[in-house]
Amino acid sequence: MNNDIKIHPLILKIKNEIIENRRYFHKYPELSFQEFNTSKVIEEKLVNMGIAVQSGIAKTGLIADICGNKTGKTIGLRADMDALPIQETSDVPYKSLNDGVMHACGHDGHIAMLLGAANAINQMKSKLNGTVRLIFQPAEEGPAGAAHMIDEGVLDNVDEIYGIHLWNYQKIGEIGVKPGPIMAAADMFEIEIVGKGGHGATPHGTVDAVVVASHLINSFQTIVSRNTNPIESTVITVGMINGGYNFNIIADKVILKGTTRAYTKNNRTLIKERMKDIILGTEKMFEAKINLNYKDGYPPTINDPKCADNVFTAATKIIGDNTHTPYLSMGGEDFSYYLEKIPGCFYFVGSSPKDRKPLSVPHHCSHFDIDEESLLIGASSFVKIIEDLLINC
Repeated sequence: MNNDIKIHPLILKIKNEIIENRRYFHKYPELSFQEFNTSKVIEEKLVNMGIAVQSGIAKTGLIADICGNKTGKTIGLRADMDALPIQETSDVPYKSLNDGVMHACGHDGHIAMLLGAANAINQMKSKLNGTVRLIFQPAEEGPAGAAHMIDEGVLDNVDEIYGIHLWNYQKIGEIGVKPGPIMAAADMFEIEIVGKGGHGATPHGTVDAVVVASHLINSFQTIVSRNTNPIESTVITVGMINGGYNFNIIADKVILKGTTRAYTKNNRTLIKERMKDIILGTEKMFEAKINLNYKDGYPPTINDPKCADNVFTAATKIIGDNTHTPYLSMGGEDFSYYLEKIPGCFYFVGSSPKDRKPLSVPHHCSHFDIDEESLLIGASSFVKIIEDLLINC
């Protein structure tokens, strides 16, 4: 560990435990809403710390409150628990033992960091001017576990919330944080184009669904290049095209599937409305029937400026000048649902393995791994936030 990095003393004392916890959860990953063993083990560890637990929230989620001797704010700290349907190809001692399931996004580390922070904060609870709510959330990878947790009351009486993502796009010893949008809205769409088939040698009596699809795909890109502000990143990706029967048959139907991404609510709405406009115009132009099924996914993750400043202040005490704007992506994150309800901040802790080239171990790959020293930085940042907000306030 770099001598310039100031790991919290209470976290340093349990360094081995934090790393062992991460490796255990990595060996036994579970998919969304199936995190039964994960939840059980977390509950056992919290109870052993003397922390009361409320389990079975949103099926496999749980919360636990660490209450101080004085009243004050309630600060939420969140970790997601689910893994991905990926067969791990890494050759490490803690390789996944659950066939076809892997922690390939760092959620095993998120659990370990929050358990470590819970241990440290619980030792200081007599000094707390308020309450810390630990939130262990299922199903971030698609099914919007955060929204289900909110529906079951996990944010009741919570004033602010903070969450970490380990981030292999940044080096160990860095923390990335910024006010405002930090992750994108992530929506999905499916388009059915119905034309009129026929022989490839007599196209004049047909409505070629492949030609219509090609026109749509190109036209959608004008939304990004001509309708949205170029300073505000947006993405429209058509990831699947399915249609046609043979080389000499004009297709009567094509299916397109894709995703849209936007950092702002306005651009998210604009993309959807412009897609509808382009589809209507294309229908008239080609005399085709086009059906759009547009599904709203996660909203943009938008950090509260004051809460982002709280993270920056805490992070600077740990890593100094290596606190800065993160490496941004157009990925989505269901922490956004919490931030729609209360102020908070989602931030990134650099975790790229020191012995690998930058970006060579991306999230959601079958050989994903982290530099485990990042767990100590992340856990320390949680503890520092609580010290600043509920002890040294």
